[in-house]
Amino acid sequence: MAAKINAETEESAEGPSTSGWRAALSNLGRPLAAIFTLIVFAAVAYAIYRLTEEVSYDDVVAAVAHTGYDQIALAILFTALSFGTLCIYDWNALEFIGRKRPAAEVALTAFSAYAVGNAAGFGMLSGGAIRYRAYSRAGLAPDEIGRIVAFVSLSFMLGLAVITALSLIPMSSEIAPLLDITPFWLRTIAIAILVGFAVLIIIGQRRSLTFAGVTLSLADTPTLSRQFIITVADLAFSCSVVYALLPTQAAISWPAFFAIYSIAIGIGVASHVPGGIGVFETIIIAALGPTTNIDAVLASLVVYRLIYYVLPLILAIILVTITELRHFSKTPALAGVGRTAARISPALLGALTFILGAMLIFSSVTPTPERNLEMLEGIVPLSIMESAHFLSSIIGLFLVIAARGLVQRLDGAWWAAVVGASIGLILSLLKAFAVFEASALAVLLIGLFGSKRLFVRPASLFRQVLTSPWLMAIALICICAFFILFFVYRDVDYSRSLWWEFEFSEEAPRSLRAMLGLTIFSSALAVFSMLRPAAPAVTPSSREEIDKAAVIVNSHDVADSNLVRTGDKAIMFSPDGKAFLMYGKQGRSWIAFLDPVGPKKARDELVWQFVEEARTAGCRAVFYQASPALLPAIADAGLQAFKLGELAEVDLSRFDLKGGKWANLRQSATKAERDGLSFEIIPTEGVPAILEDLRDVSNGWLAQHRAKEKGFSLGAFTDNYILSQPVIVLRFEGRIVAFANIMVTDTKADASIDLMRFSPEAPKGSMDYLFVSLLTHLRGEGYRHFNLGMAPLSGLSRRDVAPVWDRIANTFYEHGERFYNFKGLRAFKSKFHPEWQPRYLAVSGGLSPVIALLDATLLIGGGLKGVVKK
Repeated sequence: MAAKINAETEESAEGPSTSGWRAALSNLGRPLAAIFTLIVFAAVAYAIYRLTEEVSYDDVVAAVAHTGYDQIALAILFTALSFGTLCIYDWNALEFIGRKRPAAEVALTAFSAYAVGNAAGFGMLSGGAIRYRAYSRAGLAPDEIGRIVAFVSLSFMLGLAVITALSLIPMSSEIAPLLDITPFWLRTIAIAILVGFAVLIIIGQRRSLTFAGVTLSLADTPTLSRQFIITVADLAFSCSVVYALLPTQAAISWPAFFAIYSIAIGIGVASHVPGGIGVFETIIIAALGPTTNIDAVLASLVVYRLIYYVLPLILAIILVTITELRHFSKTPALAGVGRTAARISPALLGALTFILGAMLIFSSVTPTPERNLEMLEGIVPLSIMESAHFLSSIIGLFLVIAARGLVQRLDGAWWAAVVGASIGLILSLLKAFAVFEASALAVLLIGLFGSKRLFVRPASLFRQVLTSPWLMAIALICICAFFILFFVYRDVDYSRSLWWEFEFSEEAPRSLRAMLGLTIFSSALAVFSMLRPAAPAVTPSSREEIDKAAVIVNSHDVADSNLVRTGDKAIMFSPDGKAFLMYGKQGRSWIAFLDPVGPKKARDELVWQFVEEARTAGCRAVFYQASPALLPAIADAGLQAFKLGELAEVDLSRFDLKGGKWANLRQSATKAERDGLSFEIIPTEGVPAILEDLRDVSNGWLAQHRAKEKGFSLGAFTDNYILSQPVIVLRFEGRIVAFANIMVTDTKADASIDLMRFSPEAPKGSMDYLFVSLLTHLRGEGYRHFNLGMAPLSGLSRRDVAPVWDRIANTFYEHGERFYNFKGLRAFKSKFHPEWQPRYLAVSGGLSPVIALLDATLLIGGGLKGVVKK
């Protein structure tokens, strides 16, 4: 019930929305961003190809093999120090927002979040999603988790920007040619960044800055300084990982290399290429190439990616698998860690599956070491070896696809990953006796079997639509595989006969055929995803569906769910038919109203079902007015929650007109009775006899307010809807002058109203009298709570660390009275001394919350005209 008391004073309009341009722009946004990223990555790959023209693949392999154990040990040590520093980000963020969690839980969450964020870098596998999953189960509110994510992200970005700018000033003459920009402009940009940071430090002393009516508050100077030092330490340790792996002949000091490293990381982040892969390598190779053998530098960067990116992810999987063991998670000291591991395990396994799938693809286009090839030649038939090489790329692509299903906890994805990893393990031994590949796949299998109980969602993996970010990820892998192929075999002259050469010693034909197989299957996958049949249109529910949903409503505690009876929303039932949710479509948003109704297990499954169906239709899933009880399921599905307002709920056991705090309501009710008002509760079976009288009141109310009926979160006066529930009426001189339909359930846990309309002849104070009479009657009937509806945008955080969403919403709340009576609505409901409960808008991040809220407004108002016209 969204602000029902006065929401209907807005006029609605029938017909289609006029926001087609906005939907079209929203549709093109992600594909255009993906195309831009692919172009940047292709350009970077070509740049690396040109920079390494004098380098051979054999030289790089030899350089990797000659990496000393002492260098590897130092690199692992600095990696541990770097990740330890990164964990401090989360501890500081929790302290900054005034929340504390056990150190073990925070360390596991932060370590896993950074392991996934560094290794994958894609939306569904991001570190932010892991934090939402873990911290939401730990009892943190969505706005608190949002502040943690914002704190760690912004503090790192600010620190990185400053360090990069400081490094650019002395190194501009060397870096500028790589970016096709003059050194003067590069220094100018660096100085501007430093000046901007200095301004932020000054603002930090004041704690807030107001611009265009929006107040932005920053951390205080000590906190900013502390985070800056942590960022410097993190970059210093991660830089030392690469520096420890550089060849001994590298004639560069650590401070000079730290400047180059910071610039490479900063530009890699600015490029928006996941993980900065390729961009980072280009800067390092271009900077060190003139003074050091490029093959040795490239080998160092390969080992760096394995140690700093892949190793922590494997370690995180091992830690999570250990804590998933039943006898460990039952230990009281580790119970919290076990719960955290259960929340983040699917995302970790999905990330590792993605990385290992890419590894199988890359290994299929590279030659087998000669020693391994000689050993295989005497054991494995040529046909088996050739087939294993070709199939390895296909299995790798299969694992990349399965990774997305693992994040969504699909049982089919678990089986696909188990089968794919098992086959990949065997193929890695048959094609190259690749022990490292086989070991990594074995770790994945152990993790999958250790977390089997988490993958219980019976959904088809092949029904999942690969969205543009995932298609982009596959395209990036293919581009990278092409680059590796041409880099390895740049000295091999191409001829059509290569396709038909089958010999143990002929490596290029095997890699060429594997690349062809990868191209065919990935292209077919992209075409299938883009040209698959359109999802069926969202249509209002049928009478049979409404009746089925009404039976579920009556046996549960949420009276507002009676709005399913309006018939203007679609209904989605759980597979077992015991739960449902109601939703509508506006633009590219599928908007679910309220929580799903039904048993908890079925409700949680419906969240996933709804999100998947929306994505299948190419739309965003939105939950409008979600309750705190739904937040864990929302976080598991990869959505973020943004506070929408607060719902007023009156405890009827404490409702009593006696006492000073009820004096105003008591006086209003007494005056209304003296003026001749009386109330009557009309049971459902008695409503048909007064239906025309109610219609007259409703039509008079609409005409007086020059309004039309609304929908979605508000009911409309239709015969079927009004006749389905009891009604309270107010009579004046024998005539009905006001009414409201009463929404109740058989459990008597909750009651509410929807339509509340008055004729022009209703005496002043009729609204107060109606509510007082209704609440008194419901208390006598044994009802426990009365839902007064939501006060939009109220109760949002006003703390200095409040997220941007709360600040924008508070600005509308304070200055938006000309458009909506925000403060007046909350003030009226406050007269009944309710308990205020938060309600949320749940959707993916980025601009989606703003777009989703606009779509919900248009859906309620019946289109753009209904929103902007009075």
